[in-house]
Amino acid sequence: MKKMAGGPASLNIKITLIVIAISIAVGTLYYTQALVQKLQEKERQIAQLYAKGIEYIANTSETDVDITFLFDNIIKPINFPMIQTDADDSISINSESDIKNIKNINYDTTLSAADLKMFLQETVKQMDESHLPIIVTYQDSIVLQKIHYGDSDLIRQLKYYPYVQISIAALFIIIGYVGFSSIKRNEQSNIWVGMAKETAHQFGTPISSLMGWLELLKIQYRDPDKVLDVAEEIGSDVEKLNKITYRFSKIGAKPELKNCKVYDEIKSVIDYFQRRLPQTGKSVQLTLEGDELACAELNLELFEWVIENLIKNSLDAIDHREGKIKILVKDYRTKVEIEVSDNGKGVDIKRRKDIFRPGYSTKRRGWGLGLSLSKRIVEEYHRGKIFVKASAPGEGTTFKIILQKC
Repeated sequence: MKKMAGGPASLNIKITLIVIAISIAVGTLYYTQALVQKLQEKERQIAQLYAKGIEYIANTSETDVDITFLFDNIIKPINFPMIQTDADDSISINSESDIKNIKNINYDTTLSAADLKMFLQETVKQMDESHLPIIVTYQDSIVLQKIHYGDSDLIRQLKYYPYVQISIAALFIIIGYVGFSSIKRNEQSNIWVGMAKETAHQFGTPISSLMGWLELLKIQYRDPDKVLDVAEEIGSDVEKLNKITYRFSKIGAKPELKNCKVYDEIKSVIDYFQRRLPQTGKSVQLTLEGDELACAELNLELFEWVIENLIKNSLDAIDHREGKIKILVKDYRTKVEIEVSDNGKGVDIKRRKDIFRPGYSTKRRGWGLGLSLSKRIVEEYHRGKIFVKASAPGEGTTFKIILQKC
């Protein structure tokens, strides 16, 4: 059962997902920070261009300089906080023109002049911690002004964006991991419960038969011929119990495959069921057709288990008196195909993939492990395929098994 639980494979998947998540987080953070640096450089270039404009005005000897271009194309589009100070970082707020030198700074208009000046001085210090101020000079030697600037709202948002994105992704990963673990635990619980019930069910059929044969033996113990017949049937059921024990012992181990005639092995299963069909209370015609010489690599005990599960599934699906179960063996050049058809309730097309899932069952008292085990036996142990070839509600179902030809 260790292989069914997943173990190392499940751990590798989790490690891979964690590595991928970390890689995405690091990549997102790196890309966003690179984008922020480019935007910061753009804003610094705008601030420098603004400073150059002021320097040009201060250094030119012309009195009729047109500064319309400076105001319309540089000053107005500025969307980041900026404060102009003198050479000593002192801020003047005595006139309306001084207030215009403070751009994109949100402050309380009810503050007194002293409090506002203190607030702006503190803002300047914070700006200088992030960006060096740009110096405006006169004749390349005298410092006229300093331009202090900070990041725009867009840059501040971009700085925090990757952390928000990573936090949301981490939350989804945690929720997904908890959900995945819960589903996994529930599935494993269903498998263990199903295995216990499947074991009881497997042993129940031959044990019930043995009890019936024993009762018959008590009644007919004086007739030697009938006693021999009953003893033969008892031997068949005892052999059946031995096969069941072998089957469960082989789950999780690599079975030995042998070249076998598929038709003969299926016929032995059908013969066993034929003698016990009256006990089901249903009138079911169980037939076998096809190529009697078809040969495939099989583990007899496990392959018989698959055929038994399919026959039992068909018997459960037949809810009327005149039931039919037909098994057809086809021999091809490289493969052997087996079709098991019935005229039972059928399966809805939306449920076809679910019928092989552990725990899924349409029966009120079903445990949904027979077909799941059959799929594992065929596909993992015999390197074949099993699937629903055709099915329709009220018309029946056809299962197909494909095996490698020996």
